[in-house]
Order: sequence, then C-alpha cells, then structure tokens
Amino acid sequence: MACLILGLETSCDETAAAVVSDAGDWLDRLKSNVVYSQINEHQDFGGVVPELAARAHLEFLFPVIRKALHNVAHLHEISAFAATCGPGLIGGLLVGATACKALAVINQKPFIAVNHLAAHAQVCRLTQEVPFPFLLLLVSGGHCQFLEVRGLKEYKLLGATLDDSAGEVFDKIARLLEIDGGGRGIEKMAETGDQRRFAVSSPLKDRNNCDMSFSGMKTAFKILIQEKQPLSQQDKSDFAACLQNSITHTLAEKTKWAIKMAASDVRCSGIFVMAGGVAANKKIREAIQNVCNANAFTLVCPPTQFCTDNAAMVAWLGLEMYKAGASDSISFEQRPRWPLETLSLLQKF
Repeated sequence: MACLILGLETSCDETAAAVVSDAGDWLDRLKSNVVYSQINEHQDFGGVVPELAARAHLEFLFPVIRKALHNVAHLHEISAFAATCGPGLIGGLLVGATACKALAVINQKPFIAVNHLAAHAQVCRLTQEVPFPFLLLLVSGGHCQFLEVRGLKEYKLLGATLDDSAGEVFDKIARLLEIDGGGRGIEKMAETGDQRRFAVSSPLKDRNNCDMSFSGMKTAFKILIQEKQPLSQQDKSDFAACLQNSITHTLAEKTKWAIKMAASDVRCSGIFVMAGGVAANKKIREAIQNVCNANAFTLVCPPTQFCTDNAAMVAWLGLEMYKAGASDSISFEQRPRWPLETLSLLQKF
C-alpha cells in the first residue's frame, strides 16, 4: 500500500497544504498542492506583517487542508503528518506545526518536523532522479547560499550572503520602482529594459570564495532611483534590467567558485541544483546553465510551481524522512532560525 504524507507550510505569507505519495511518477506522486497567498493582506504595508500573517494562517489553514484532502484521501489514510517548523516567522510556524501535531495525535500517526530550507533543497528529487551528493544554490527572498547536499540531513555550507539575500533586493527595489510582484515583476519589466544603462558594481564578486553581499548593491540602486525622480516607464524598465543583470552576474561568478570548491565526490556526481523563489528567474537560470555547461555539470531546477513556497516540498521531504525511519516528538519546538548546516555535523570550512 502506498504511503501518503500530508505536508503543511506556514513559515511566511503562504498558507499551503499538500498530499504526496511514494507510488508512480512524480505527477502520480503529487496528489494535491494547495497554496493560498496572503498578498492581499500585506500589500498596503510594503512587506509581510508577522502578526497579520499568523492571523491569516489561522483563518485559512483548515480550509486549505480540506481542499488538499478533497477527493484525495481521508485523514485516517495519511501515513504521517509533516509541517515546516523553521526557519520562518514564529507566529506562522506555531499555527502550522500545532495543527499538524494535533492531526498526528488524533490519528495516531507520526509527526515529522521539516526544515523549510531543506524542503527547498530536496524538492528536486520529487520531480527528477537526483542522487546524492549534489551542489546547491539556494536563492530566495530570505536566503542565498551555496551548499554541498550529501543526504537528507547532511549539508556543508560553502558560502552565503553576508547581509541581504538576492530575493530581498529584488523585492525592495521593486517596491521603490512601484512594480507589483517583487522579483517576478522585476523580471517582466526587465524584458524591455537596457541592462547597461546604470552601472552598479557587485560587491565581493572578485573574492575567491562563495560569499556574497547584496546590501551595497541595494543601496546603490536606491540612490540612483532617488536621483532620477520622477521615473518614466522606460526608466523603470532600465533599472529593472540593470538590477537583474547585476544579481545574475554575481550569482554566476560565485557558482564558478562553488564548483571549484566542491569536494571530489560532488564533482564526480556533476549535478548542480538551483532552488528557491529566485530560481524561477529565466535570465538567472540561463546564466547558471552556461556556467554548468562550461564545467561539465548538469543543472537541475524544480518546476516553477515548486520554487516559491509550497507544501508539496514539505510533504515530499516528510515522505523521504518517514521512509528513512524518522519521526519527531510533538514537543518539538519551532525554530525561527534553523540553519541547514546544523542538521548535520558538517560545518563551513
């Protein structure tokens, strides 16, 4: 009989539930994947308001769960219940994890605490055959780091942003330019922009390591935008194109170093995974693809629907952990900070 896992994701401003199975190809395995975006709740505030996010999770979580289970499975058929327990906003984590623990207790099934970053890192294995070990660029609104992924709980940090993430810069500059959709809006506007019009340097790009810094880039763009007021539509397109180009160049250069720094076993596997919300950006994918081609690595990116926050990635990692014999106590505490490298004894060198 196939295993069925219900996964819940409430770490930020998406309320999500999904059911996955271990039978069939990935389209068969993905039984449901429901995401409610709270964009309307936060759009007047210029960013996510943690208390509003937690309240919205309380309101929408169980309707989302019911929709994920509808015509898929009854609760008693679920083999285990998995929830994001960190990192993320503590209010949202409490809502999702508490609900998941209650469902596990009521149905007398295992509870599995999932690391949100690990879920992003491992979701590629839902849709493709990706063996361990592999190299990973995890790039999103809250994180930007290079890692060696050696197993479900084995990560070695190669380098990371020292300040802002790439996704955060996309989102903040999008708000300054009054472009809807954050990074996706920037990508759309950049299609008609001149990426050479505004010159902004990429900090640390010449350092021989995988560390990055985007704060100075963000500040430089803020100053240029303020000096250029009022902005025409072409100005906005040009700023969007230049920002996208600067971030793309930085990530591509640091990918070269990640491949150079990779241990021999990772180099032999020759797989480079890019995951997280920013991984959906086509220009960035193309640039990383070129670096991988030049270094005999195969680039693997999850389908776009699994790049942004979703519960399918949580359910999938929950399934892999369940089949490996893992389960967690219902006393497991949510963790606003939960670095991937702390899941194992492998540390940054």
